Amino acid sequence: MEIIKVVNPQMGGKKAFELFKASIESGAETIGLATGSTPITFYEAVINSDIDLSHVTSVNLDEYVGLSRENKQSYAYFMNDQLFKYKKLKASYLPNGETDDIDKETSRYNDILARHPIDFQILGIGSNGHIGFNEPGTSFDSTTQLVKLTPSTIEANARFFDTIDEVPTEAISMGIANIMAAKRIVLIAYGETKAEAIYNTVHGSVTEQVPASILQRHPNVTIIVDEAAGKLI
Repeated sequence: MEIIKVVNPQMGGKKAFELFKASIESGAETIGLATGSTPITFYEAVINSDIDLSHVTSVNLDEYVGLSRENKQSYAYFMNDQLFKYKKLKASYLPNGETDDIDKETSRYNDILARHPIDFQILGIGSNGHIGFNEPGTSFDSTTQLVKLTPSTIEANARFFDTIDEVPTEAISMGIANIMAAKRIVLIAYGETKAEAIYNTVHGSVTEQVPASILQRHPNVTIIVDEAAGKLI
């Protein structure tokens, strides 16, 4: 693993963009994207650049179950608001959280990932070490699946909703095996609440109780942290 420490999220976003741009210039055709507050400065750097993504396909890590694409808290809405309305991509895929057939949808998304192997994957990390919505205890062999969100994840996401009761309790998420299949992974983390998870990811045992710890076994991972998130490493 390569560890890069930055002074603030703005610098972290710029550093992630530098790595992203290098991958695109080296021929990356499929990018794996994340949502939430962490990658926003990365998307800002992409938008403010002149990079051409018209030949690039994107695949997103996850989507809440039960929210329409028009719901402002859906990840489809987030991606359009933060990136897609500014940069034209060849194609963009997200899980369909409105499906009435979860098994069919997870199979469909696994087929998409098989057809579009990920060249460059952006990741955030939860305070409990989750990547995507793969909570502690998720099998390292998992592929796209329905996941039940833990109370800590629901609480962490409540800041985006009017009340915690509005936070979805389930999501469709790429599995850990899907994430590990990416050729290049860049994980970004900011803030003291992520410090323990980052320590366990970098220096802890590789265990399904810390999903991100599997990244120790990936050949091409960069972790970008601010001082607070990286204070234990």
